Amino acid sequence: MKLMAKTRNIGISAHIDSGKTTLTERILYYCGEIHKIEDVRGGGDGAKMDHMELEKEKGITITSAATTVWWRGLEGKGTTFASGVDKDTRVNIIDTPGHVDFTVEVERSLRVLDGAILVLCSVSGVQSQSITVDRQMKRYRVPRLAFMNKMDRMGADPIKGRDALIEKLGHNAVLMQLPIGAEENFQGVVDLITRKAYYFDGDNGEKVRVEDCPADMADKVEEYRNTMIDAVAEFDDEIMEAYLEGNEPSEEDLHKCVKAGVNTLALTPVFMGSAFKNKGVQPLLEAVARYLPSPLECEKPSAKKETKEGEENITLEPDPTKNLVMMAFKITDEQFGQLTYTRIYSGTLNKGDTVYNTRTKKKTRIGRIVRMMSNDRANIDEAHAGDIIALVGVDCASGDTFVGNDADLDISCEGIHVPIPVIELSINVKDKAEQAKLSKGLQRFMKEDPTFHVFTDEESGETRIAGMGELHLEIYVERLRREYGCNPEVGAPQVNYRETITSETPFDYTHKKQTGGSGQFGQVVGTLKPLTDDNKDTEDDNFKFNNNIKGGSIPSEFIGACEKGFEDVMDNGPLAAFPVINCEVFLQDGKYHDVDSSDMAFRIAARQAMRKAIKNANPALLEPLMKVEVTTPDEYQGGVIGDLSSRRGLIQGSETDPNGEVIVNAEVPLSEMFGYSNDLRSATAGKASYTMEFSRYAEAPSNIAEAVMKERAEKLKNDD
Repeated sequence: MKLMAKTRNIGISAHIDSGKTTLTERILYYCGEIHKIEDVRGGGDGAKMDHMELEKEKGITITSAATTVWWRGLEGKGTTFASGVDKDTRVNIIDTPGHVDFTVEVERSLRVLDGAILVLCSVSGVQSQSITVDRQMKRYRVPRLAFMNKMDRMGADPIKGRDALIEKLGHNAVLMQLPIGAEENFQGVVDLITRKAYYFDGDNGEKVRVEDCPADMADKVEEYRNTMIDAVAEFDDEIMEAYLEGNEPSEEDLHKCVKAGVNTLALTPVFMGSAFKNKGVQPLLEAVARYLPSPLECEKPSAKKETKEGEENITLEPDPTKNLVMMAFKITDEQFGQLTYTRIYSGTLNKGDTVYNTRTKKKTRIGRIVRMMSNDRANIDEAHAGDIIALVGVDCASGDTFVGNDADLDISCEGIHVPIPVIELSINVKDKAEQAKLSKGLQRFMKEDPTFHVFTDEESGETRIAGMGELHLEIYVERLRREYGCNPEVGAPQVNYRETITSETPFDYTHKKQTGGSGQFGQVVGTLKPLTDDNKDTEDDNFKFNNNIKGGSIPSEFIGACEKGFEDVMDNGPLAAFPVINCEVFLQDGKYHDVDSSDMAFRIAARQAMRKAIKNANPALLEPLMKVEVTTPDEYQGGVIGDLSSRRGLIQGSETDPNGEVIVNAEVPLSEMFGYSNDLRSATAGKASYTMEFSRYAEAPSNIAEAVMKERAEKLKNDD
């Protein structure tokens, strides 16, 4: 329990190129885990956390990496807070990708974390991927601190960044520090709780010098300190009452209030610095140890338990003496077998223990437990509730739950939100000898990454891969070349269209078949309606079934077969055989036969009723719209906007950042964005950049829908 109180499981997340990996590199250095700082781009061996060759070449994080450090306080002496928590704090860190194509890495990391650092560029503030990451943090109710990075850059403005957190993300963001100097003259920070100034000396900022607040900043510090106290005191009634009576809270009182606000997700403390220039990182680590929750303090995770009455939610107690429950949240295949990243929620895991996979119902012996240090590892003999560790040689899938007792096989930890793939392309190899390599690589990638899909096109027989974007698939194709030694040929990218219904329609279908002996009989009656966002149980829902049968007109044992029958039809729509989404079925009546009715009879009846109902409900073709954010010099703004408009883009607004660059936001159909990277580079002399992520599906214009359906029909005809 004492070690759990000293543990922080945190993630570092942000928009691409905001400095997450650079920040993590400094944390490793100041905690003594590495003795030389490497840059993310170019030179040396590359950042410790970006261990893949592709990551080093491209200067981006592709796969999340885990590491463990010990933070021993600014003094490095293991002193204690007044609350009794050691500053000698163990911090398990997961550095996640910023590029939207690898967003599932962020999803599965946040699923198992107790806290996070949201890194923002102090020049650009809240950017498109900042919004996505924040949405993910809210989905898993992860408390967070904000770190305004790149304070040494021209145009850096932490106050503007705080305001963006409030206005764009709806945070109760409060500055905990003020900068000493600005831009290239940025020297350090003043802590608003202690009024002390922190400077970072030495070759790598490793020597923290604490002095009194500069005299010329005293008035500004008092102004912002009062604002901070007003905001945080409300998280403790006694402290607020005393403050209203004129009694200023003590430093420990303020720390107590900030911790309470962070842990309830009602407060986002804002810190600042420049990770690249080695300034401001140690106070951020101090805040991680002081404010973010331990596994004992965080919101207790829940799991699903199957009972005779159905599923029920149970709370997992972070107690090493309870029964073992742990979840595999990320897997990678390596030379010596599968490496399974695991979060232990309850109980204790020992080397040599036998555990049970609740999905496969199979038992596995744990031969080796390791604590990760990016791609390095240290062998350990045991791990406890609250730990994030890795298992070597355990065959499982991402999201599997393991328990220590076969009596707990009805327990499963809640899964993660997996976005649907929006782009696909064909892939093949000429040489049959390479086919085995291709197949092996694709199977591995699909097992590792839930957003990477591999399937065989039923009509053409060709192998196709699907993912979150061009870069996502490009990385996997390159990994096939490097890691498996095959040279795949890829086809042109294809858009994943969808179909839906636009109106409500009734259905009434009777399946009746008599061929001698027992026959088949089942009748289903009801209504098919468009499924709106308001009626969805989760944001991933595309089909919803409502059982409104009364009086037993269809016996309860056949209801499940009806639901499966309705859902069977969702894979192929009537317009162009694309998957159908957003349908809600209300089963209201029906008939059965004592002898001839069966699961199969009702499943067939539901299937046929659904096919007819979809055709009668004014089906429409949907195309994926992408949220596009382009950052361009002002002189190219007109050309960028004109080009996006010519791609059927809807311009949603633009703003100018402190460096004079224009940020254009638009929603553009994915089909119009292929090759955009080269076109943008050519049109702006290589000075503009963009990010793109899936936004939503929307009805395609009639001319586009007709062209897609015609092309699809010709393809199906040729394949026949």
